Amino acid sequence: FDPAADAETLYNAMKGFGSDKDAILDLVTSRSNAQRQEVIEAYKCSFGKDLIEDLKYELTGKFERLIVSLMRTPAHHDAKEIHDAIKGAGTNERCLIEVMASRNNNQIHGMVEAYKDAYGGDIEEDVIGDTSGHFKKMLIVLLQGTRDESGVVNTDLVEQDAQDLYAAGEEQWGTEEAKFIMILGNRSVTHLRMVFDAYEKIAECSIEDSLKSELSGDFERLMLAVVQCVRSVPMFFARRLYKSMKGLGTADNTLIRIMISRSETDMLDIRECFRLRYEKSLYNMIKDDTSGDYKRTLLNLCGGDDDLAGEFFPEAAQIAYKMWEISSMTKVQLRPTLRPASNFDPAADAQALRKAMKGFGTDEDAIIDIVAKRSNAQRQEIRQTFKSLLGRDLMKDLKSELSKNLERLVIGLMLTPAEFDAKMMKKAMEGAGTDEHALIEILVTRSNEEIQAMNAAYQDGYKTSLEEAIQSDTSGHFCRILVSLVQGAREEGPADIERANADAQVIKTLCITDLADACNAESDDMEMKFMSILCTRSFPHLRRVFQEFVKCSNKDIEQIIKKEMSGDIKNAFYAIVCSVKNQPSYFADRLYKAMKGLGTDDRALIRIMVSRSEIDLFNIRKEFKDTHDVSLHEFIQGDTSGDYRKTLLTLCGGED
Repeated sequence: FDPAADAETLYNAMKGFGSDKDAILDLVTSRSNAQRQEVIEAYKCSFGKDLIEDLKYELTGKFERLIVSLMRTPAHHDAKEIHDAIKGAGTNERCLIEVMASRNNNQIHGMVEAYKDAYGGDIEEDVIGDTSGHFKKMLIVLLQGTRDESGVVNTDLVEQDAQDLYAAGEEQWGTEEAKFIMILGNRSVTHLRMVFDAYEKIAECSIEDSLKSELSGDFERLMLAVVQCVRSVPMFFARRLYKSMKGLGTADNTLIRIMISRSETDMLDIRECFRLRYEKSLYNMIKDDTSGDYKRTLLNLCGGDDDLAGEFFPEAAQIAYKMWEISSMTKVQLRPTLRPASNFDPAADAQALRKAMKGFGTDEDAIIDIVAKRSNAQRQEIRQTFKSLLGRDLMKDLKSELSKNLERLVIGLMLTPAEFDAKMMKKAMEGAGTDEHALIEILVTRSNEEIQAMNAAYQDGYKTSLEEAIQSDTSGHFCRILVSLVQGAREEGPADIERANADAQVIKTLCITDLADACNAESDDMEMKFMSILCTRSFPHLRRVFQEFVKCSNKDIEQIIKKEMSGDIKNAFYAIVCSVKNQPSYFADRLYKAMKGLGTDDRALIRIMVSRSEIDLFNIRKEFKDTHDVSLHEFIQGDTSGDYRKTLLTLCGGED
């Protein structure tokens, strides 16, 4: 490293007509921040000019923002981000949350001093003047930079803090926010990790779920960010990077801020976490989402493509292990969006429905207000009463009065869950093509009891067994997976530790012998064992199997399936793994795919909204918002129309 030579290189790259951008970006991204500060000093000594001002003059757009930001010290970079977030009319709360939640004490102190140096003001006063409520209080606590960093953990205090958090939230009506602020804002990272584990045992839900149910708005987002950073700072930033690039448009300020601030800290760990969570490398996502010199600079900071690596790095494997552990410990309270109507009167509902369909025209609003606001059991009573009182078949009347998607949705709601599932399976297999995703979704996510009821309904409705229908419509290994699942004979109960270790070893051996070959060979004994494990073991047991697999192989089962398998076999096994890890999240992903892009998969949308509204649609809503940064309500509103939309939004149950 020669700062004088670098200064001269940069000077030559900018003098004359045009700029040698390649020379600038190659030099700037291959020096540490400390070295860049020396280059700035050498530039001024040699040429009597301000390097940052020259760069601003020569470069433009996002490339200029990125290069100029790289030339600032980390403390001044953070200070500028905070200043930009609070100046002017609006406030960029997400920037405040990201920076404040993720920095250690030294970084906070450096930022406070740099803010005073650059802007002549007090950062705390400016934050107070621009924010309010509990959000403001937590930001001020974090700005003190006084988190315990001793690493010493008092076991008694861990239990006390866990109990205090439970008492301040889940245990009482209302929330004692001050207790959350004090504990989450001051305790050490090691201590808080133990508190979160203890809290899950007391509350029977994760601290994240409690925060989501107890808090709201920017305060909720800030506290969740603190928890995520306590669990894993690299995973927190992996999530932030993904959200900055997914969908239409790129949040370039977020992308630039993170790539600069983490490139000399934990970028390799972030890359590993990114690949672990999103099944693609950060490098490739940046490559697909940016362009030109801006892209080249970001890729240099990224440092490499993890999709080229053969297996997980230790950090990613540890996080995968912890994710399965959290999944196995967390007791999710399933919450529906649709509950039985109070003061239910089936005769009055039957009469109201007849009135809505009698004469010229149909009162769709009246139909929706009844059908979408009654439980399925209540709808069955209405069906029976309609026939008893009026001598008419309600289903036939509804079919004759309604049309298209609204008819399909309302009829789906009027069927029993078993009849509806049977009909969805029939629809997935009739005609020229097969909707394999629908077959997988239904068979993977239904309980033994639900599958057996569906089998009976299918036999009754279509005069053939569902198993025979599957065998005639699918083939090979995929057919065998579906036939195994349609038996409705998955084991139930907790994990068997010794057996889980043995199952993990079977999967590890299978990976060594090439999973793809084994799963395509019909007679292969290992393939049968793999199918048997995934299709017959209980979900709690499979969580333990997948956790032990990480430990013994340094690989994650999700990545293995996605990398080594293909087609319907991959989709079936991947759906099982996702459902085992977090079933509401699996459904949230299915809903997102049903509506994103051009066109809507209305059959999938109807199937999920009908089948989950009385089980866990509220949980699905939460997962949808967490993953996609947009509410399910908003997504449905933008993707559907008319009475069909109104019915779906009623089932959705609210805007998050």
